[in-house]
Amino acid sequence: MQDTQTLRPHEVAVDAPLPADATLAFIGHIETPWPRRADCPRQGRIDGPDCTIVVAPPWDAALAGIEAFESLEILYWLHLSRRDLVLQNPSHGDSARGTFSLRSPIRPNPIGLSRVRLIGRGGNRLTVRGLECVSGTPLIDIKPDRCQFTPFAGA
Repeated sequence: MQDTQTLRPHEVAVDAPLPADATLAFIGHIETPWPRRADCPRQGRIDGPDCTIVVAPPWDAALAGIEAFESLEILYWLHLSRRDLVLQNPSHGDSARGTFSLRSPIRPNPIGLSRVRLIGRGGNRLTVRGLECVSGTPLIDIKPDRCQFTPFAGA
């Protein structure tokens, strides 16, 4: 794995102070088979391994009715990511691109978004497939997939 603090050719970092005008309250965490960023898949796959979303009290009560959806959008905080690159050279590329034109975890506000398949629920724990983050990643939010905001017929 490449050192995450070392710039690749053509990359540009900025010295931007972190703003203090927004706060997030993590509502739980994510458990995956991947202990390090280098172990994570490039993109989550719906046929990938089972992962667990753990929702902490009091937010676990907000899971009521979630079983009616087969596809969810998970928002999470990419807590291991640097936040200062405006131009990045993807490991599979040979030139720099703007951060906002990439799905890289390196972002000014490192929020991850994955569309996942809900496999099941047990109390405050959701079993899903399709994630791409390290185990222990802080959870920001869970939403029904925007394309499937109506519960499926079997619910």
